[in-house]
Amino acid sequence: MTLSKKIEHLEQVLNQPAENFANSFKSDIILFFDDNFSENNTQLFFLNDLNSKEEIQSWVEILTSRFVMKFEAEFEAENDFINDYLENG
Repeated sequence: MTLSKKIEHLEQVLNQPAENFANSFKSDIILFFDDNFSENNTQLFFLNDLNSKEEIQSWVEILTSRFVMKFEAEFEAENDFINDYLENG
């Protein structure tokens, strides 16, 4: 998959309607990327490490699940939480 196709798929996944509480955090992820789903957005370069649509879907599912289990709004910002996940997995 090209980076362009990966970005396109990530955007599609993030824009799917929220079916549960975890999915409601997708809008925070979109804001983290400044709603800029282009190859010029260096924040999206992590997609180079993912090789399939399934891996991209899994990345989103793991991040939204972590929001539910570990995010504490009193102690950290959404952007910091997402950035930590990007850097440390």
